[in-house]
Amino acid sequence: MLRVGLTGDLGSGKSTVARMFAERGAVLLSSDEMGRAMMQPGQPVYAAIVERFGREVIAGDGSLDRGALARMAFSDGRVEELNAIVHPAVIAEQARQIKKLARKHPDAIVIVESALLFTTKHGDSGQSGQPWHDRFDRIVLVTAPEEQKIARFVERAAAGRLLDPEERATLEADARARLAMQTANDAHAAECLVIRNDGDLVALLQRVSAVWRELCQVAQFEP
Repeated sequence: MLRVGLTGDLGSGKSTVARMFAERGAVLLSSDEMGRAMMQPGQPVYAAIVERFGREVIAGDGSLDRGALARMAFSDGRVEELNAIVHPAVIAEQARQIKKLARKHPDAIVIVESALLFTTKHGDSGQSGQPWHDRFDRIVLVTAPEEQKIARFVERAAAGRLLDPEERATLEADARARLAMQTANDAHAAECLVIRNDGDLVALLQRVSAVWRELCQVAQFEP
């Protein structure tokens, strides 16, 4: 089995790249999806978040108000408090699923999509986590110019709505603040297979296909 970490800043297009790899036969594990599942009512992670951040982060239907939680975490400088709750649980679940897949599909290429692959300080024990090179055999880094990343973030947040100038400016400022906290990727680029997402989908498909062929060669089977 080949274990591949897939990372990239907010708005880089890593989720699009992840889907392209899945279409080529990769087994995809999304850290975001795992985290969302663990943040549902009744889950230990949900309970720990409410205990730490207070009932202000609970929406009217009992679920977490993710917007309120994000504002509290990012605006109040409490991101690491949130990460210390969520990351160990997500990393432990990734390890469990990869171990299970290795028994059933030893020739698989498993891609773990994670925005904070290089920056997380929390392993599955709640202490300092394993270095990324102990968890993965290869890392794929998706990059894009900053203005494109910001534009993609704003477009996703707008969800088809027409934004007024004030709301657009607020979202752009939010994107810049988040990107300022995601500085580790460029420092590790030399250790990664880099996919630059600065053109159209055709160009991106070509770059993803080239990296997929390389991963298949490493995994010692033909695409």
